[in-house]
Amino acid sequence: MAGTFSQLLRKSTNERCSRIVLALDVVGGAGRLVDRCIRILEQTAQHICAVKLNRHVVLPLGLEKTATLVDEIHGLGLPAIMDCKLNDIGNTNQVIAKYYFDAGFDALTANPFVGWEGGLKPVFELARRLGRGVLLLVYMSHPGASEGYGQKVLDERGGGAKPQYLVFAEKALKWRADGAIVGATYPEKIEEVKRVLGSEVPIFSPGVGVQGGRVEHAIRAGASYLVVGRSIITAESPRSAAEELKERANRALKER
Repeated sequence: MAGTFSQLLRKSTNERCSRIVLALDVVGGAGRLVDRCIRILEQTAQHICAVKLNRHVVLPLGLEKTATLVDEIHGLGLPAIMDCKLNDIGNTNQVIAKYYFDAGFDALTANPFVGWEGGLKPVFELARRLGRGVLLLVYMSHPGASEGYGQKVLDERGGGAKPQYLVFAEKALKWRADGAIVGATYPEKIEEVKRVLGSEVPIFSPGVGVQGGRVEHAIRAGASYLVVGRSIITAESPRSAAEELKERANRALKER
């Protein structure tokens, strides 16, 4: 697909009038996994703006078959995000990122805990050269997120203590990330992060549905995109579930 990740995402969002990113976290053996994923994609493609794959799919498939699935995603006009949560030293991060980008992914997720120098700097540099995106984890959607992302840290500039997630939001701005991930289960955190990011960095919010996040709460708090998995892929009709979520998000956007 031609264009940077941000350009591809905007194009897909506008064409489908959707802010739903499908988390295609299908579980199962490699045998029929691609076929199951493609069936869900074909049903939902008109109601989503991008697809996120986790290691649920990549590990059983391997990179070669994963690349085939990414080609299918691109064939539907959708950008593909690898949710690998990069979290290692710079050289290792860069090697991992290159494997995923070579497999066709348009963006990946990374953990800012490892820092910039010798951490995520090589990943951002590689992504910029290739026109790919990097989404930073700012506050995850699970209950234990507060133990890391919610801890108070001292401001290195002498401004006292502040929550770790706000420091990460500032890094998303400074590093020019293509997105900040904040759980839909914490709309108050979305509001705080939105005040830091403004319109510079879009917020992607996972955790809608099964984890307890609400479409309306997340969108009204400032989320730009909702990352939804099990509420769509395990639904009796993935198409209907995706369409309903899209419409709810669009209504909430109009009310924001």
